Amino acid sequence: MRVTPQSRWRLTLPRLAVAIAASLVLVAGVYLAALRQGGIDELARGQRQLQLMAPELESALVKFETLPYVVGFQDEVAQLLEHPGDQARSARLNRVFQAIARQANIGAIYLMDRHGDTLAASNFDLPLTFLGKNFGFRPYFRQALAGHAGRFYGIGSTTSEPGYFISQPVRQDGRIVGVIAVKILLDEFERNWAGSDDAIVLADRAGVVFLANRPDWKYRSLGPVSADAQRDIAGTRQYAHLPIMPLAGELAPHASRQVGTLGWQLQLFPSRQRVARNAALWAGGAALLLASVATAGWALHQRRRRLDERRMAAQDLEIKLAERTAQLRATQNDLVQAGKLAMLGQMAAGVTHELNQPLAAIRAFADNARTYLERGRADKAAENLGHIGDASARMGAIISQLKGFARKSDTLDSVDLARSMQASIFLLQGELKRLDIALTIDAGTHPLLVAGDAVRIEQVFINLLRNAIDAVEEAAEPARRSVAVTLAVEGPMALVRIADSGAGLAGESAAHLFEPFYTTKPSGKGLGLGLAISSSIIQAMNGQLTGSNRAEGGAVFEVRIPLQTFKQGQS
Repeated sequence: MRVTPQSRWRLTLPRLAVAIAASLVLVAGVYLAALRQGGIDELARGQRQLQLMAPELESALVKFETLPYVVGFQDEVAQLLEHPGDQARSARLNRVFQAIARQANIGAIYLMDRHGDTLAASNFDLPLTFLGKNFGFRPYFRQALAGHAGRFYGIGSTTSEPGYFISQPVRQDGRIVGVIAVKILLDEFERNWAGSDDAIVLADRAGVVFLANRPDWKYRSLGPVSADAQRDIAGTRQYAHLPIMPLAGELAPHASRQVGTLGWQLQLFPSRQRVARNAALWAGGAALLLASVATAGWALHQRRRRLDERRMAAQDLEIKLAERTAQLRATQNDLVQAGKLAMLGQMAAGVTHELNQPLAAIRAFADNARTYLERGRADKAAENLGHIGDASARMGAIISQLKGFARKSDTLDSVDLARSMQASIFLLQGELKRLDIALTIDAGTHPLLVAGDAVRIEQVFINLLRNAIDAVEEAAEPARRSVAVTLAVEGPMALVRIADSGAGLAGESAAHLFEPFYTTKPSGKGLGLGLAISSSIIQAMNGQLTGSNRAEGGAVFEVRIPLQTFKQGQS
């Protein structure tokens, strides 16, 4: 049997069908593998994103932890609790609370007596005021009445507006005579999350979602809620008697991170559509690559077919000259066509090579740029592609330092003041460089070890450094923008001195430096609580914080803390 080009083509049809089927299976396999790997990558990306989001949320939760405690020392608070029916005192305290709430940008601040009746409130002039309302059923009130700091998230029983409540007891002569509470609104986080393709939620200990960038997820549970939890929610009216129903369907794999002290879970559910799109891109790339290979193979097959036809034509030339002449002419045309197809095959191979690079680059650039775009920093995505390595190392160091600073700790330990000062300066380096402020440090030669809480000590140092920066940033001459830090030993005390070259302390302000809510800064620059809180922290360590003017100009603040003593032989 003579095999002609036509019969050879018929013989290749089954092979072609097998090749097409194998290609479809390969493309489907690439899609499934990309889908699976994409899910893994998205979970890892989500966990990294939560590492950035969680400290910001935790900072918002602890930012006003000391506010109720400090406000409780106001003379007006004690006087109103002694004379709860005094309308004039109530009116004055209402206005003070209103000023504090506006300055601190919080939802409300209010005072309750031992029965839970509200005697003064910052929203006294609003239709849905807390004034006169009773909140004795709320857990945060009962916790403060028991002598502890109270914390609670729920929908307001008066305003129907959800918020985070922090409370502290008010004491007189060792007795608890009332409770101060503040309400913090967290809806700004929902607005920040709204632009994300991923579902981001914050759920309580029972699994009830109370913050989410998906409105239909709010006040739904991530799983069944136990009977005890349901009774607790109903008794505290935490969610205003809304029916708490589980979310429909099975929840996809998600990243999770605990935040706060109430067992809250910050969770991120990666977008399934994005994972599917990325998998489709990979499958499309694989299909394009296979198409390129198939084009090259088709060109080679055509070339072989033409060569077979030419050999057959050469055999036929021996039989008949006329047919040979015609076949030679056809063969010449076929050779031209075969040459074109061979060039097409070469081009297809080149295209295949060129496509591999952009496919890989698209993957790399998309992963890097997506992180910045999802943070809302689209203008920085292109600029930072070449610097992503250095930037990530820098971000890792800052996040690590901020996380340590945001951590709440009440334990006493041996603290190296020089190391705490270095950690505090590290957090303000960017501000110092931006304002071109010269910082000098004289750490001395003796180690300064004190018994205390490193986090709280850094809080004091950062506040004093921040005040020094504010004092010199408006100086017209760069030479006048300087801050000097000195660490030394003064008898049994460790001495830390922070001096600035600013305008110094005005005569009338020096006597009120450490009074709560006293500030010389313009509105929006501070509550006037920084020095008061710093002084209380240092006093709790049996130390002293003082402030005065320098003879050469500017102000100086001095921190004195007893040096830690060791027994003989102890290191």
